[in-house]
Amino acid sequence: MTLKECKKEEKADREFQKKFKFEGNIAVLTRMMVDPATMEKRGGGKNLPLRRGEILDVIQFTNKEQILCRNSQRRYGYVPRAAMLHL
Repeated sequence: MTLKECKKEEKADREFQKKFKFEGNIAVLTRMMVDPATMEKRGGGKNLPLRRGEILDVIQFTNKEQILCRNSQRRYGYVPRAAMLHL
């Protein structure tokens, strides 16, 4: 990873922490897959776009309805728990 890419990731992580009021280190708790039977949804606001079969990194189990996740493009957002499957 180049220095430029590293700085870009650090900036994205700082913006994530500010947007979601997340304190502490960003650690992946587990990985989950978006249910292939789920309808694909566009993201918006603080929600992450859903793509069938996509593997997401779980950052935080926020409540009974939502999970805070990161996708392969390092974008962060909330995903409905009902749309997720354990690996």
